[in-house]
Amino acid sequence: MEKKYPYFTEEHDMLRQSVAEFVAKEVTPFVDDWEEAEAYNMDAFKKMGEAGFLGLRVPEEYGGGGADYWSVVVLFEELVKSGCSGFLTAVGVHMEVAIPAILHHATEAQKQKYLVPSVKGEMLGALAVTEPEAGSDVAAMLATAVEDGDDYIINGNKIFISNGARCDWIVVAAKTDKDAGYGGITEFIVDVKTPGFEVSRKLDKVGLRSSDTAELFFTDMRVPKENVLGEVNKGFFQIMSNFQPERLLIAIGAYGGAERALEMAIEYAKERKQFGKAVSRHQHNAFKIAELATKVEASKELSYRAADMYNRGLDCLKEVSMAKWFTTEVANEVTYHGMQLMGGYGYMMEYPMQRAWRDLRVQTIVGGTTEVQKLIVSRCLGL
Repeated sequence: MEKKYPYFTEEHDMLRQSVAEFVAKEVTPFVDDWEEAEAYNMDAFKKMGEAGFLGLRVPEEYGGGGADYWSVVVLFEELVKSGCSGFLTAVGVHMEVAIPAILHHATEAQKQKYLVPSVKGEMLGALAVTEPEAGSDVAAMLATAVEDGDDYIINGNKIFISNGARCDWIVVAAKTDKDAGYGGITEFIVDVKTPGFEVSRKLDKVGLRSSDTAELFFTDMRVPKENVLGEVNKGFFQIMSNFQPERLLIAIGAYGGAERALEMAIEYAKERKQFGKAVSRHQHNAFKIAELATKVEASKELSYRAADMYNRGLDCLKEVSMAKWFTTEVANEVTYHGMQLMGGYGYMMEYPMQRAWRDLRVQTIVGGTTEVQKLIVSRCLGL
């Protein structure tokens, strides 16, 4: 039988089977417990490292798989089927946000200290950029890093930091030149045991309950110059260079979550009887399901096109931004109408539709809002 998608090889199929078996054994049975506890079990994370899943795109010399981006697509597509978007978020931020920052910009010594154990699942990473007064406008950040002998002294506040409450190391962006705007930001690799580092609070979120999101404070935190990541005052450009895989990750989670939500809605609509026939047999509902299925398929195809371009090293800023905003908006539409199709049952905590609705809502915000993505697309079009 001809493959539906030409991007996946036999190796990808083997990886998919392996991930599916892992998810069925180590993730799916515990989703409800993790959601209630508001924390996934770190053993599952460590087992992912042991299985080789956390460093798929990392070169073999650092313990990774040296694979292509389609391997990451396979991993996330299977993880989202568990129904635990919180765990997917934690793993995704570690793999496709924190690790790439080290891989692409760190010194060899930094890679050995942070990258190698992170691939093994022995350390959890995070990235701290967003502040209470600086979200999409990165240049407005107020955190500072002042040079002092062989160190930098960091002061500031970060918020909405995924993995922030449980990570072992974190890449922190701060102003090393307060008057230089985008050109005055530097990144630092910070061990969370460093004096002056404080997890102020674990934030109470609507969705993604099993992953931690934190507010952080840095008070006279002394970081040695050897912990500068990349080049001084080049932090903004380093951050921007990794937005494509992060936004692709969000797109994958969005269309994958939408697929799962639509499947739940269809299953319910085919079984539930109203006015003498299945809910799905009422023409209005059948048409709505057809519309949603078409939009989900379009989301997937758009994401695959962007992933293909990224995998081949092509400029895909416009395509990734299109995929990010479109898939996340469609995912929200699917969960809204999926809940509507299920009626009161869809609103009950005992049914997973409500969790999909809560988990997917934030995807239009994180990684650059829908509005920011549209602005990027418009500028790519020369507007």
